[in-house]
Amino acid sequence: MSKIQIHDAQKEEASYIVQQLIQYNDTKVTNKQEPPFLHINRCIKDGDELIGGIITQLYWNVLQVDVLWVKEEHRNKGYASALLADVENTANEKYDCKLSHLDTFDFQAKALYEKLGYAVFGVLEDCPEGHKRYYMKKKLV
Repeated sequence: MSKIQIHDAQKEEASYIVQQLIQYNDTKVTNKQEPPFLHINRCIKDGDELIGGIITQLYWNVLQVDVLWVKEEHRNKGYASALLADVENTANEKYDCKLSHLDTFDFQAKALYEKLGYAVFGVLEDCPEGHKRYYMKKKLV
């Protein structure tokens, strides 16, 4: 009988785990894009100062917004909307992406995302305790 061990995954082991999942997924879903994960990342600068940015990835021609941030004193000037519109348009026009999704917390930008066409499809209560995490999606045209 073998001895099962759980330990911290090293970088190479983590990479192997991800590759194994990708190989399995490829047997279930036809991947329309190459490479299987693409990134569309943008930033906004005021001179040399970085004042905002967006980090995304595409998988199966679906846009996943991981991070959207604008420096507090530059908020409400349309920068977040411009960043999101830029990556949505690029994903749609260049990679035929038809769906975008993201998540946000109750103390972040839910109202902004709703204004930009995103709809809540799930809520995680008490994440973190006393708050809500919203999962949102938008069809891209």
